[in-house]
Amino acid sequence: MNITLKIWRQHNASSKGQLVEYQLNNVPAEASFLEMLDILNEQLVLKGEDPVAFDHDCREGICGACGLYINGHPHGRFKNTTTCQLHMRKFTDGETITVEPWRSEAFPIIKDLMVDRSALDKLIQAGGYISVHTGGVPDANAIPINKHNADLAMDAASCIGCGACVAACKNGSAMLFVGAKVSQFALLPQGQVEAADRVQKMVARMDELGFGSCSNTYACQAECPKGISVTNIARMNRQFLAAKIAEPLK
Repeated sequence: MNITLKIWRQHNASSKGQLVEYQLNNVPAEASFLEMLDILNEQLVLKGEDPVAFDHDCREGICGACGLYINGHPHGRFKNTTTCQLHMRKFTDGETITVEPWRSEAFPIIKDLMVDRSALDKLIQAGGYISVHTGGVPDANAIPINKHNADLAMDAASCIGCGACVAACKNGSAMLFVGAKVSQFALLPQGQVEAADRVQKMVARMDELGFGSCSNTYACQAECPKGISVTNIARMNRQFLAAKIAEPLK
């Protein structure tokens, strides 16, 4: 298949970027989107041109590294699909495909399609973990957990931290990401000990890092490649409000 690519090229964070058009012919329909970019880069290198920089790692839809904005959608327009799981057979012969990086104040561009998503790591460092002693593995597994809560915790934990929710949100909000990370612990007894501190620290850090506010458009849920539900945002808000109410008067 033959395609036309319009790819965002930007040398670094301080330089001015622009969409550059490339013509790519005889692309295998069974190739993944990232493999198609590999083919393009091979051709650019042979011509002595600078290859397109883009993030990738496992290419199995697990790591969340392959964040690209494809034809106006994070990871492309297909539901529950990461960029590395997107194949060229989903496109038509002769189609023009526009590829851009994540657009968010919290995700500054490094080069071309690569952005700095370390802000998500800083949110985890603020409280997305359990530090209390929960005993050995047999003891932890022996704690009875309601099946419904266990399923909800596992659903929240399926977040891969790709940042598609931030890129999809008109405000650049990280509420779905933080909500998922708060929920995966808050729903389990092991995580409830630090629940109040966790949610307050993560929300405060989110504001510090320049993420926007949530205006309930649900774009984050619609574009999330793992189908994380906005009910996790509601749970996080309840946790945050409860933590604030429980604070002692100063």
